[in-house]
Amino acid sequence: MENSSQIYHEKQKLQFCLLHALNNLFQEKDTFTRANLNTVAEQLVLVDPNRENQKWVPLIFKQHHNSITGNYDINVLISALEQKGKSVVWHDRRNGVSSIDLNKSEDVLMGIILNIPTVKFRGLWKSRHWIALRRIQGIWYNLDSDLNTPHAFRDADEVKEFLDFVIGCGAEVLLVLHDKE
Repeated sequence: MENSSQIYHEKQKLQFCLLHALNNLFQEKDTFTRANLNTVAEQLVLVDPNRENQKWVPLIFKQHHNSITGNYDINVLISALEQKGKSVVWHDRRNGVSSIDLNKSEDVLMGIILNIPTVKFRGLWKSRHWIALRRIQGIWYNLDSDLNTPHAFRDADEVKEFLDFVIGCGAEVLLVLHDKE
């Protein structure tokens, strides 16, 4: 884990875990900003075919995010990644993690985004948390913004064990791919 000091790793603030997961995935501060993701969320509202049916627009709890704390949804994730030339493939949990090729070229598989259920305050608060996994210089890292430092996995088998565990806990697994031009 000597290389972890060279790994870019944003720490959790409020409910901006999607923002942190994206910047950790891209390994660069401000690849996305709060303003970027808010704009993406607002654009999604504008193209929503059902927007006419929405009589009021809440000030805080917006359709795709919370304007104060973040808490962005999957639509913001997919749209933000598409703007950067990436595509998202939702992993079908029925196929098991053995169907994920973690050794696929880094030119194809950029990384993995997880959306895991969380319970806080002794079960009073249930939410979901975004986490990025990425292979950097041949080593897979858990770049969870709740961790103090990135966690290096021993090998692809340990990554698969971790994925099996989080899927068993109700996590969704999203593969982030580089679009082919």
